[in-house]
Amino acid sequence: MKNKYLFGGGIIIVFLALMSYLFTQTNVSYEEDFAEIVHSTKTVKATGEWVKSKNYRLDNEKKIFSFYMKDYKGNEMRVVYNGVMPNNFESSTSVVVTGKYQDGYFYATDILTKCPSKYEEQFDETASS
Repeated sequence: MKNKYLFGGGIIIVFLALMSYLFTQTNVSYEEDFAEIVHSTKTVKATGEWVKSKNYRLDNEKKIFSFYMKDYKGNEMRVVYNGVMPNNFESSTSVVVTGKYQDGYFYATDILTKCPSKYEEQFDETASS
């Protein structure tokens, strides 16, 4: 009978520890100022735009994609992504990256791009009315 309570208590402790771990892993903050990202140790979603004058690099063997990104203040940081280049990256107007800043690079785990054509239709509709 006592073993039954110990087993149930153990399951509850493991469940609470797992939930605590998952809660800290999903705690992502949003940041648009890259000066703040440099000093952060948390996972961050950063919004900015690709610096087209500094071309991107794509290593097909290692599947590493890197580029420079700047925020609204003009601060730049180099983004390194372990994966392939997003399809509409070159035509995007804005880029959102998720990851952490370490050793002078922003290591992204996810890249989202905003396509300009989606917003051009909305602009044309409002301009004509």
